[in-house]
Amino acid sequence: MPKPESFPIEKIFVPTKMKKALKPEIVGEIAESMLEIGQQEPISVRLDGDRLVLVEGLHRLEACKALGETAILGVLVPAELAQPKPLLSERPEVEAERIKMARLKQLRLEKEAAEASTAALKGAGATQAPRTRPTKGASATIRRHHRAGLRNRHRRHCRTGSRSKRAAAAAIDCRLQSFGANP
Repeated sequence: MPKPESFPIEKIFVPTKMKKALKPEIVGEIAESMLEIGQQEPISVRLDGDRLVLVEGLHRLEACKALGETAILGVLVPAELAQPKPLLSERPEVEAERIKMARLKQLRLEKEAAEASTAALKGAGATQAPRTRPTKGASATIRRHHRAGLRNRHRRHCRTGSRSKRAAAAAIDCRLQSFGANP
């Protein structure tokens, strides 16, 4: 790394883009720190013809100006190395993290909505009388399978895709009974 040297503050040009990022509260904190312990890190500048252009260290430069300094410690960097660092918000890994967090938030909201609707259904189901036996239609088959201890056979039977609404309801009742929901 090049050795820090002293540069006159009035000869340092600050690009307009950098001026927009100036935060007065940070300048105040740095100025207080400079009063106590001095300038710890030099600014980075590059040559552009006969003037110096600030590359990094806007708040340090402004703090020195606020303290009435006429010179500041800085490092002269070549123009090729003087490309400003991308802002944290412009980095691709930050954008990927932002997308990931948005996706996780969406999934969490969907899960909470599903849990709320399940709780509402349970609350509505509690006011109705519990069903003790399956609906008519496929109920004889279901009862026969349960009596014979053939729950797995009935589960296979219930998984067939082509069945009536009554048979589908019976299959759901059967599953509830096998899990102990309706004894």
